[in-house]
Amino acid sequence: MELPDPAVVVLVGPSGSGKSTWATERYRRDEIVSSDTLRGVVGSGPHDLDASADAFDLLERIVAGRTGRGLTTVVDTLGTDEARRGGWLARAREAGVPAVLVVFDTPDAECRRRNATRDRPVPAPTLAGQLNRHHAVRSQLELEGWDLIHAVTGSEAAPEVVPAGVPDAAERRSSQGLKVLLQVSRFPWGEDPLAWLTGVARAADEAGFAGLSVMDHLIQIPQVDRAWAPIPEPWVTLGAVAGLGTGLELGTLVSPITFRAPGITAKAAATLDVLTGGRAFVGVGAGWWEREHAAFGLDFPPPKQRLDDLERGIETMRALWASGTKAYDGALVSLPETTCYPRPVGDVPVIVGGTGPRTLRIAAGLGDAANVPSARPRLDSLVAALRAHSESVRITVLDLPTIGTDRDDTWARVERLRGRTPAAAYAQRTHAGTAAQQRDRWGGLAELGVDTVFVGVADLEGPDDVARLAPLLG
Repeated sequence: MELPDPAVVVLVGPSGSGKSTWATERYRRDEIVSSDTLRGVVGSGPHDLDASADAFDLLERIVAGRTGRGLTTVVDTLGTDEARRGGWLARAREAGVPAVLVVFDTPDAECRRRNATRDRPVPAPTLAGQLNRHHAVRSQLELEGWDLIHAVTGSEAAPEVVPAGVPDAAERRSSQGLKVLLQVSRFPWGEDPLAWLTGVARAADEAGFAGLSVMDHLIQIPQVDRAWAPIPEPWVTLGAVAGLGTGLELGTLVSPITFRAPGITAKAAATLDVLTGGRAFVGVGAGWWEREHAAFGLDFPPPKQRLDDLERGIETMRALWASGTKAYDGALVSLPETTCYPRPVGDVPVIVGGTGPRTLRIAAGLGDAANVPSARPRLDSLVAALRAHSESVRITVLDLPTIGTDRDDTWARVERLRGRTPAAAYAQRTHAGTAAQQRDRWGGLAELGVDTVFVGVADLEGPDDVARLAPLLG
């Protein structure tokens, strides 16, 4: 059973019931607050009962500190003290996090057997008292108002981790029914940029990603890296990747309509489509960052004009990609001829990025797909708005999770990446978790009607990090 995270998780069970083993199989050591461990901190060892008062005083301060920061806190005590349980429940309510009881209904005989194998067994009369108190409080737990009570019988084994195989390239390439592309937003390529780029692209292909997309910016954006970090021109970059002979779909996410005349973008995309055998796409939007326009001497019109230009730009690209060389006279654009060779191999998908009401209308009316942020519940409202305009437009999302190999590794990445953002807030915002947890979350996106996930990670340093993401696919 998947428990809420973050949450206050209180373990209830006698000695030998398996509480500590269960907790350490599922949580990081720093998330578990154990009365026995704290006796060892403030006393002579975990069995120093004279240190119990100091240990519980310290435990309460730790619980208060962690819950106040919205961090998962696992309280490992006997759990039979009603007043303490009530205090931890109140802490959870104050912090606005779920309050969970995990109750260990291990048979009495098994608790006694396990206790007997310990280096320092709990005295038999003491254990008998614990078992009696556990049975006595068991029936009242349902009345205390916990958000979830999860019963553990015996010892639940930690779920087996099965390495994910790389899917057959011919099946290309999905997770939970979603097509998954790698979004590359930063380029820490050191002294050999081409080797770094080709290594990342080959690793993405080998891992099973359906494609690779790159940002289209003239200055690196502050959400990703420093202004002086490399941010290469995307169509040149994608051309280099096209020469590798991978099976990756390639395109931008997204190109501002203000950067290039739409006919020039159409020409670049058509060329890329030919070089890849029909695997190019164009992500396009109205643009948003005035600074880079000013720095490169580009006009940055008001929003209405940029959106007008976006509509005209999509129509222009489609006209130039169509067959023949005839004149074009459309709803918004007139061209004396449409001589654009080489022609694309097939239809080049146009993905419109943005969340404004008019942008969504443009995506639904003129685009093949819309690209919006993956965070819910906002995503639900964006999907509803798109579906109000079109039932056929594909919905793609940009997903920016923190992904670790296990819980400890995930949290270490949160700590490295969060900057001055509180850890719990950063973990929540970036859906911090393992690849398996991301796949579970993506199942909900698929149920909502999402077609494609563009996934980018803030700590993508090179090919090894791409390989680390392979369990996302399958």
